[in-house]
Amino acid sequence: MSGLVGKLDPRRIQWGSTWNTFASRVLRTKPVESMLDSAMSGTSSHGTRLARVLSTVDLVSLGVGSCVGTGMYVVSGLVAKEMAGPGVIVSFIIAAVASILSGVCYAEFGVRVPKTTGSAYTYSYVTVGECVAFFIGWNLILEYLIGTAAGASALSSMADSLANHSISNFMISHIGALHGLGKGEQSYPDLLALLIALLVTVIVALGVKNSVGFNNALNVINLIVWVFMMIAGLFFVNGENWDEGRFLPFGWSGVMQGAATCFYAFIGFDIIATTGEEAKSPNTSIPYAITASLITCLTAYVSVSVILTLMVPYNEIDADAPLMEMFAMHGCMFAKYIVAVGSIAGLTVSLLGSLFPMPRVIYAMAGDGLLFKFLAHVSSYTETPVVACVVSGFLASLLSLLVSLRDLIEMMSIGTLLAYTLVSLCVLLLRYQPEGDIHGFVNFLSEEQNKKRKEGVLAECEKDACSPTSEADDYGGLPTNTCGAKNLPSLGDNEMLIGKPDKNAYTASHPNYGTVDMTTGIEAEESEGGMSRRLKKLIGPRYYTLRIRLGLPGKMDRPTPTTGKTVTVCVLLLFVFIFAFCSFIIFGASTIGEGRWWALLLLIFFILVIALLIVIILQQPENPKRLPYMAPCVPFVPASAMLVNIYLMLKLSAITWIRFSIWCLVGK
Repeated sequence: MSGLVGKLDPRRIQWGSTWNTFASRVLRTKPVESMLDSAMSGTSSHGTRLARVLSTVDLVSLGVGSCVGTGMYVVSGLVAKEMAGPGVIVSFIIAAVASILSGVCYAEFGVRVPKTTGSAYTYSYVTVGECVAFFIGWNLILEYLIGTAAGASALSSMADSLANHSISNFMISHIGALHGLGKGEQSYPDLLALLIALLVTVIVALGVKNSVGFNNALNVINLIVWVFMMIAGLFFVNGENWDEGRFLPFGWSGVMQGAATCFYAFIGFDIIATTGEEAKSPNTSIPYAITASLITCLTAYVSVSVILTLMVPYNEIDADAPLMEMFAMHGCMFAKYIVAVGSIAGLTVSLLGSLFPMPRVIYAMAGDGLLFKFLAHVSSYTETPVVACVVSGFLASLLSLLVSLRDLIEMMSIGTLLAYTLVSLCVLLLRYQPEGDIHGFVNFLSEEQNKKRKEGVLAECEKDACSPTSEADDYGGLPTNTCGAKNLPSLGDNEMLIGKPDKNAYTASHPNYGTVDMTTGIEAEESEGGMSRRLKKLIGPRYYTLRIRLGLPGKMDRPTPTTGKTVTVCVLLLFVFIFAFCSFIIFGASTIGEGRWWALLLLIFFILVIALLIVIILQQPENPKRLPYMAPCVPFVPASAMLVNIYLMLKLSAITWIRFSIWCLVGK
């Protein structure tokens, strides 16, 4: 006993080495080279292989289907009736803005680490570290688990509505009632939702090609029904439903609370990002699919919300099946059943879209040793992580049996918002890290192309070396660089001495990377991004003066470990102060509204500190590597995404935060 006490004596503990060991385990990252080798060998980094069969259209269909089903047929009516009224239109637009800000960050991550499964989990593991990666992955599992259960519950509620609530009455009278978690409303053991979730689990486990084909067919049906609702609904609209203050019956607070719940309806791009290992060309298809999905979903939600709130007063909307009942209230029963067909298709494809990525995240985490190893097993017949499919489907079925739909939607929103916040934070960190700290990002994206070009470049060099005259002889009087290339700025001793320089082969490790454009050969200042060119035209000659006064880095500046650490500290402080700022304006809104001097002073302090941290980040040099897609206006877009996501998280109910904390503790 005395020996044990002696070992625990703080004076005998080597705090420095202990901290370094702890930090190395928490912050260790997954090498990109291992994923590159596995991609070239045709297997995943776990030694198994998923079928690479998804096109860009398939990804867009997955994204749209996973969003539009539950979002259009359930969330629109729920938010309109209980939170925002007709202001649900504004709630959807605000949620879409938050999604777009996070979507561009997701798209950049998808390009940085393509050909992977696991979405934000894998991105974070490669770039930030194991601790953050596990936290994101665990919350993604929560997001998809609840999304699957919510989709099954929504399908069950719609079937109950079609049967004039006979299913729910039968369950309550023969089995009994349950109390919804946290809200106090009565619900019943939803056996139909359990069966629906199990059925879709079987479809997902049968193979990705079968799942996506089924998904595309249901999306076509959903599109036809949406067009029908827009045309038929115009005959029943009533503008008085928006008159006399009825547009915002719950005020702007209700609109923002509704936006937090509406965010659940925009999770499609997250699902797209999980399919990198199964996409044919993830480098280009993932950013395009994310953008197309968000635009399509926003159009569907706003148009449906307009028709719904103009056809039915917000307080008379049926929260369980709003789009079907809005036609029934006007006596148009045939339209109700047409919408019912679309509801079945939309909610089924939404359920499929939520269940489809969950086994893939579990598979990725299990393959990395963060979950039980048997969950990474891939069936040689279906080429899917079949064990993860069965486990995730069973858990989602159990959840749909016991928990009410509203509680499921709110719980899913907080997990989604947190994952998007961390992704935005990671993008902001990576842009300002030195090349050596990004674990091979530069070579990862271009190694396959460089390998294919290698033989052609060598052949061209041999041809030029053996030719009797070089190209430079044809331009005897013009200035040349060390290689004889016409009118190109010299790249110094590192330039090729034989033949024409391969501009595409320049990497960020080159000392003059960024001063010469990789594709045009002209100086980078002439080939800047569109934003810089517009600023030059707007400000004129003062553009460079402004850059100097703000202390912005020059073209030749490169990030160093010191500047990288500066950005890391600033980003972490930015997260803390944004969280404090959002908490203050939400929970201290009445104090701010009363004009208390200390409240206004504290508000100004938060704003100034956040602005100062963004300026300090701007003053640090960015990593010069240019990717096929990059989030625009960094650091403003990631910082704005963090601000919106954190604000929407804090607008959710306290019981949702309690459940979320319990889930995180279970993961630990």
